[in-house]
Amino acid sequence: MRILLVDDHEIVRRGLKQLLAEEFPKAVFGEATRVPQARELIVQKAWDLVLLDINLPGGSGLDLLTDVKRLCPEPAVLVLSSYPEEEFAVRAFKLGSAGYLTKASVVDEMLTAVKKVLAGGKYVSAVLAEKLATALGNPQTQALHETLSPRELEVLRLVATGKTIKEIAAGFSLSEKTIATYRTRISEKLGLSTNVELARYALQHRLVE
Repeated sequence: MRILLVDDHEIVRRGLKQLLAEEFPKAVFGEATRVPQARELIVQKAWDLVLLDINLPGGSGLDLLTDVKRLCPEPAVLVLSSYPEEEFAVRAFKLGSAGYLTKASVVDEMLTAVKKVLAGGKYVSAVLAEKLATALGNPQTQALHETLSPRELEVLRLVATGKTIKEIAAGFSLSEKTIATYRTRISEKLGLSTNVELARYALQHRLVE
């Protein structure tokens, strides 16, 4: 079994590796701290499982998730993030994730999720299942940011942390004009014009730490 850990915090990777090694003694591990590095490893080697954080240097875990399913759909992807399930889990599932856990999850739950997705299933926590049932019963409760594309969502998050158009463009290796277009679309979809309003929205919906 080959497991790729994608997280920029060394203590998180070490903890995951230790827990999974105890459960799967023959597992072979790979580690990545940035999106470009993870993308290279995913293409170069065959993986059974990818444990993926959302907040990563060099891009977004959601963008990487899209790349994984496009370039190498075989590995099961389990998102393990500090962001709350209600804000990111549904989007992650739509992009191809087999499961979503917060880093506040207990060890037993994480191992249960890993075994479930390795067996080809989907893992949904009890908390998320309840929220999904509520949302299905009242589709009007969908938040405005659910209408954003993955790239628009990431630009929103970066704007909310104080990044400039120039800095965001450099991080994505895109033109400033392209990022400005994303920024305009975000404002139109959310009905918010200033960076302060966008930052407040992102904080209220826990889209940024």
